[in-house]
This record gives sequence, C-alpha cells and structure tokens, in this order.
Amino acid sequence: MKLLVITAIKEFEKTIKQTLKEANVENFSYRNVIGYKDLTEHSVDDNWFAGEMNETESVLFYAFVKKDLVDPLFAIVTAFNAKQKTASKIHVAVLSIEKALS
Repeated sequence: MKLLVITAIKEFEKTIKQTLKEANVENFSYRNVIGYKDLTEHSVDDNWFAGEMNETESVLFYAFVKKDLVDPLFAIVTAFNAKQKTASKIHVAVLSIEKALS
C-alpha cells in the first residue's frame, strides 16, 4: 500500500479529481490549503514584489492506494504537466506504508 499526496493550485481541483478517477483511485480525501512562496530572496529585477510572501489558494489530496495504481497516475499527471504553459503544475509524491489498519 502507498500513500499518495497531491498538491496544486485551486484551479486544478477538478482536473485532479478527474485524474484520480481515470487512474482508478476510488477513495481519496482533500482539503483547501494556502500555499506560500517566499520571494524575499529574489531581487527586485526578478520580482516587482520582492519583499513579499505570496499566498496561493491550493488543494491537498491524499489517498491510500494499491501499488499498481501509482504508475498510471504518474503518467496522467506527467502528460498534464507537460501541456501546461504556466509555472503551476500538479505535484505528486508517493510514500510507502509499512503498516496500516483499514
């Protein structure tokens, strides 16, 4: 069993739900979260608002999935991210679960 963690901007929420369905992930949880990006280290030339912490409305999805569902999901997300013309992408991480009760 694996723990699947997905983060993205709020605008990708519907896409993530469709992706999970397409990858046969039937059960998942998600929450609205605020993402932060510290831009204070960037120079004013790189960022007009160089002294600011930027907040972004984001989503966090998580699900316990069978190992065989991971690669198809990664393929779908990789294809989606490759088409994006914005800096925002869907971020996916998978963690191994040593022991679980269900």
